[in-house]
Amino acid sequence: MDKTIVLQGRNVSDSDIAFIRSLISKNPSWKRTKISKEICTLWNWKDLSGRLKDMACRTLLLKLEKLSLISLPPSQNPKINFNRTHSLSSVPHDTSPITSDLKNLGAIFISPVIDKQSKLLFNCLVSKYHYLGFSTTVGENIKYLVTDKLNKPLACLLFGSAAWKIAPRDSFIGWNIQTRTKNLHLITNNTRFLILPWVKVPNLASFILSKIASRISSDWIAKYNHPLFLLETFVDTSRFTGACYKASNWLLLGQTKGRSRNDTFFSLSVPIKNIFIYPLIKNFKELLNK
Repeated sequence: MDKTIVLQGRNVSDSDIAFIRSLISKNPSWKRTKISKEICTLWNWKDLSGRLKDMACRTLLLKLEKLSLISLPPSQNPKINFNRTHSLSSVPHDTSPITSDLKNLGAIFISPVIDKQSKLLFNCLVSKYHYLGFSTTVGENIKYLVTDKLNKPLACLLFGSAAWKIAPRDSFIGWNIQTRTKNLHLITNNTRFLILPWVKVPNLASFILSKIASRISSDWIAKYNHPLFLLETFVDTSRFTGACYKASNWLLLGQTKGRSRNDTFFSLSVPIKNIFIYPLIKNFKELLNK
């Protein structure tokens, strides 16, 4: 019987790995992009818009190589390993202090990051000022840039793929493996939330979370042609209390077990995190179990 591991939300069997090895061996001139697109086509690995999940496949291949299960051709575009000390493209931005109460701050604009300049600014801010840094995104995601009436940046948020398996969440929803696999794309994870360090406005974070909760499903439909029914996030208990999520009526479900979300072999130790969720619709459990 084939053994399987879970990578990028897929069950990858021994025979799948043998197939990938064979594909690489039989096509020595193929680059990594060609290999991943061919696999997506043959596996019919697409998103709901019908686009090949090429980036997810490339990440899967890199993980298989890291586990010494396959050997990929050399990368044609080596990437810098960005962290807090290596920001992405540096973009000039105003860092003068913003101190006010929420009422006197004036109009606040929350916009999905779409145009090139906004993407460069978002990437720069998160890589420079968020403790986890930023490199790239894989899978369905939306970035939000929050600005004031003078177009000065206040905050950045990134929503991306939900965690593959989280026991407290799955139990709360009533998921089994089949329904989770089918409906995981209807949840998104708030993987980055950054109030910029020069911004000191009490209650701003919870205000932003509430405003985004009221629009994110519509934004997701516009981008990916399907709604969202639930938000989730993980809060590092060694750094934060999660007060802004509590103030925005997110539910605390429990804690992670101190393993990476992609840790198939239970060997990667990470900080314990509180698990928060926010239902976007009353009958979310029914919809997530269809």
